[in-house]
Amino acid sequence: MTAPARLPEALTSLRDAVAAAPLGLATPGGEAARRAARGVVEQVDDYLLPRLRDLDAPLLTVVGGSTGAGKSTLVNSIIGAPVTTAGVLRPTTRAPVLVCARTDLTAFQGDRVLPGLARVTGGAGGPGTLQLVPRDDVPPGLALLDAPDVDSVVESNRELAAQLLAAADLWVFVTTAARYADAVPWDVLRTAQERGTALAVVLDRVPPGAAGEIAPDLAGMLDRAGLTGVRLFVVEERPLVDGFLPADQVEPLRGWLHALAADQEQRAAVVRQTLTGALASLEDRVAGIAAAVEEQALAATALREAAAAAYTAAYEGIDEGVRSGSLLRGEVLARWQEFVGTGEWMRSLQSSIGRVRDRVTAALTGRPSPAAELQGALETSVETLLRAEADRAAERTVTTWRALPGGPPLLTAADEPLDRVSPDFPEAAAAQVRDWQGYVLDLVREEGAGKRTQARVLSWGVNGAGAAVMVAVFAHTGGLTGGEVAVAGGTTAVGQRLLEAVFGDAAVRSLAARAREDLQARADALLRYEQDRFDTLVDAAGPGPDAAPELRAAAAGLAAARDRA
Repeated sequence: MTAPARLPEALTSLRDAVAAAPLGLATPGGEAARRAARGVVEQVDDYLLPRLRDLDAPLLTVVGGSTGAGKSTLVNSIIGAPVTTAGVLRPTTRAPVLVCARTDLTAFQGDRVLPGLARVTGGAGGPGTLQLVPRDDVPPGLALLDAPDVDSVVESNRELAAQLLAAADLWVFVTTAARYADAVPWDVLRTAQERGTALAVVLDRVPPGAAGEIAPDLAGMLDRAGLTGVRLFVVEERPLVDGFLPADQVEPLRGWLHALAADQEQRAAVVRQTLTGALASLEDRVAGIAAAVEEQALAATALREAAAAAYTAAYEGIDEGVRSGSLLRGEVLARWQEFVGTGEWMRSLQSSIGRVRDRVTAALTGRPSPAAELQGALETSVETLLRAEADRAAERTVTTWRALPGGPPLLTAADEPLDRVSPDFPEAAAAQVRDWQGYVLDLVREEGAGKRTQARVLSWGVNGAGAAVMVAVFAHTGGLTGGEVAVAGGTTAVGQRLLEAVFGDAAVRSLAARAREDLQARADALLRYEQDRFDTLVDAAGPGPDAAPELRAAAAGLAAARDRA
């Protein structure tokens, strides 16, 4: 048999798309989808691609089942030698054991099948290994693999059992008369039915004389589950002979397996059934993974929108703080009154001597000029506003994320607490406010460069004019009450008239507007940086918009390749 050339390539593309499926968010269906994705990748790597590349390779028959069902004893009895450990200690099979004809050993020594398991020949294997047992009395074309328990108390054994079953051409599933109706066996059998896997069931440990009652009951359950035509073998519970099942009890199964090995057409039919069923099952399995990716995308969008809403509110809070005049309180108000309310500033406009005197006084006393003190108070006030709104946005985002799918684990995994500003925010905010003040002074210099205004600006001083422009940015009394309205309103009105006298009415409005826009742009940049802490977490774990369509496109590509086969 040969596989169509395009089928392995389409299967590889699908495998890579599933392996890259972004399922990092803790959504309700996330864990199941991650298991499903691992299952698809492992089956493609362990079975589908190797089998497509070598359709004539030996038939890999995996013997699986529940704890204590007697799998290892059954394998030993089929072979007629103690090739795998059987006993009362559970779990007995810790590492899988593969028995094959010596002439078929090369088919399993490399990484063609189950590439993730290291090979061990000539001795017992340990965890993460596949023990190979070549024998001269096993017919060529048949390999038996004793798998760990599907319901093992050891999680890694359960996962390995599922992986091995997915890599099988043929399942020989072993259950017992006492446990054949248990949930776990039927979960496994339903998986076989969904994937179209070739299957035989061994009903082990049947009390003598009870086979006529129990076997038909199990056969009926198999038919009702859609597993019609499954070969059912019954093994009665009898004393072992030198550790093996009585020959008459194991001979029907041994004879059937040997017949498959001897008949190339029958063996090829089993391979085609399982291969075709496994390939066909991928469409629905990948569709489920794609749906989970879409669920992740919706969760990621909700998380991003929560952060965006919180930081948009912070931006609006800063804008309101700037426009409302609420910054002209406390220290800023006191420094402004000192700057314009005493009349010294007025006199400095009329005489350069006053300006020189202020400088000399400041140099002798070490006290900053009133303009510098006003700028410092404004700087502190604006920094406080930025910090308060950024803190509030961070806290609001964290609170919302805790109630959204995928949010809590992202918060836990973050390198730093996210319910407050980042550690470097205060320094960054201070730098932005200082740069903004420098920008305002540059505006004043630019506006005062004309012949009509140059002398007036020089008589006033760039720092003094700049401080007045900064106050003009916030000079609205909406945030002031009571006596503050009268005081601040009066003093800012004086400053406004003097600014208009120096620059003109239109120029003052333009200066204040440009200064306000620049401050808001800087605030927006700071908040975007803070919001990026949250967005980066979502981007690292959540899918992009094309993830689910790419999965579906890969599945469609495989379906098209199968149709052409």
